[in-house]
Amino acid sequence: MQHFWVGFFASLLAAGVTTAGILVIRHFGDWGIRHSTYFACFASGVLISVSFLHIVPTSFEMTPLAPISLLAGYFMLYAVNRFLATQVCERPATADYAIGLLPMIGIGLHSFIDGAIYSITFSVDLFTGIAAAIGMVLHEFPEGIITYVLLLRGGVQEKTALMLAFVAAALTTPLGMLLSFPLVSQISDGTLGVLLALSAGALIYVGATHLLPQAERESRRYNFLAVALGALVAIGIVVSKG
Repeated sequence: MQHFWVGFFASLLAAGVTTAGILVIRHFGDWGIRHSTYFACFASGVLISVSFLHIVPTSFEMTPLAPISLLAGYFMLYAVNRFLATQVCERPATADYAIGLLPMIGIGLHSFIDGAIYSITFSVDLFTGIAAAIGMVLHEFPEGIITYVLLLRGGVQEKTALMLAFVAAALTTPLGMLLSFPLVSQISDGTLGVLLALSAGALIYVGATHLLPQAERESRRYNFLAVALGALVAIGIVVSKG
């Protein structure tokens, strides 16, 4: 239960960071847009490094099914985000509400999966949970910004967009953690290893395929340094454990 409370606190922290992103973009729009790229870059550096240096090797030690589970986790997140991209990008410009509401549903599903990842990683051990949570919490900031902005672009009123963005991008993370933890905590080590590998694939997708390309499209001056700093932080965490 101690790991549950730490994991639940981490999921609440993630929800708080997402909410901060929503509030920053609402009240300080230029600053939020200008700096959200650096949060994304730093988070990607942490997520990719922690996954390859710790979560993947740990899952490989727990089950022989880890390699296929790792691949499945990556493509699972790819399928979710591909569905989101095709529903938004390929719709006509007249479908205003689709521009905001469909991404909101996709981001809500993504955030719910994030909550399940907290349950899985903290069920393995405290270090694995904390290592994964560092990158996951930071990537929530730009996610809150994106959700709110897309809802506004879809024609949703400001107050309604604020509420919908909070529910979809913030509240779903602790909800996913609460609903998944009772199931995750009762499974065998082998099954937990499978879920951990699935989580690693999902985290690698978020860091390498979702966050980094978005950040590179905006091409800020210190993007590379932010990624490198995130990687160094992750390396320091893993080395300190050894």
